This record gives sequence, C-alpha cells and structure tokens, in this order.
Amino acid sequence: MRQAEVTRSTKETQIRVKLDLDGKGVAKLSTGLPFLEHMLDQVARHGMLDLEIEAKGDLHIDAHHTVEDIGITLGQAVAKAIGDKAGVRRFGHAYVPLDEALSRAVIDFSGRPGLEYHVSFTRALIGEFDVDLVHEFFQGFANHAQVTLHIDNLRGDNAHHQCETMFKAFARALRVAAEPDPRAAGAIPSTKGSL
Repeated sequence: MRQAEVTRSTKETQIRVKLDLDGKGVAKLSTGLPFLEHMLDQVARHGMLDLEIEAKGDLHIDAHHTVEDIGITLGQAVAKAIGDKAGVRRFGHAYVPLDEALSRAVIDFSGRPGLEYHVSFTRALIGEFDVDLVHEFFQGFANHAQVTLHIDNLRGDNAHHQCETMFKAFARALRVAAEPDPRAAGAIPSTKGSL
C-alpha cells in the first residue's frame, strides 16, 4: 500500500497531507488559496493519486509560508509513500500544452534533492496569487521528496496557462516515475543498489 499521511506544524502553518500513489485522481483540498487548490487538483487528477490537503497558515501576512510548507509536506508524504523505491520506474517526464503554453517536467527519484526551474511568467499575479510562490512550492517538494526535478515553461503568453501546464506536466512526470515497472521484479533502479 503506497500511502502516507504527514503533518507539519510550525508557528506559521499547520499542514496535513494524506495521499495514495495508486489512487483514482481524487482531491480534497482546503488551503485558503483557491488558485493553489486548482493547481493541486491538477496534480491529483493527472498524477492519478488521491490527495487530501488541509492547510492553515498566516495568510494575513501573505501566502509564502503556506505554499512553501504545502510543498514540503507533500514532498515528505511522497517520499514516505514510495518507500525504498524498489520496483519503480524512477524517471519520468512529460510535456503538457494548454493553448499557447507548453511546459516540460522531468523527475528522478534519485535520493538527491535538486530543482532546475526555468520559468518567466508574463505577469506577477494570477488573480491574487503571487507567481513567485510556484518556485517555492516546487523547491519545498524537491527538497523533501529527495528528487531531482526540472521544470521548464517552454512558451506561453497567459500566466494561468503557463502555471497550469507546469503543474500538469509535473503530475504526469511524477505518475510515470512512481509507477511500478513490471520488468524490474522489485529491484532498486540503480547500479548502486540503493536510492
């Protein structure tokens, strides 16, 4: 059962993430950040994982701590659910378009945290959501899931489309990398013997 539940409580945020890597794409989200919830719904739907997130944060200051801590806690939950990574594909990549926008995501369950993030948003806000926080989300995730993650927005004029393609591509890449590989027979996908 590739499931996990993780809580994170600080003076700034209280986060609970529950996920099932082998789910049906169902999301139950309560973060106080409607645009982020729209993006996290994409992660569940296109990653085919069941995802519950409850988050309370210091939104009276801004959304930074809440978004970053959701990324951190989601990363911890993915790491816990995938375990020792025996029998998974390990690598995943996806290109996703939305009208004029196109993004690519590549992930490696390497055991080494790293983020390469190459995105130039066409505006600073999507509604009330600060686009700088997208980087914080993915940095928190990569650090705590212990993955190497490359996110590239290759083109786009509409910031909403840019962001949505990034989250959808991330979801699809995550889904592929976390999938059991029927030919691996439970082996660790590394010449080192561990990840």
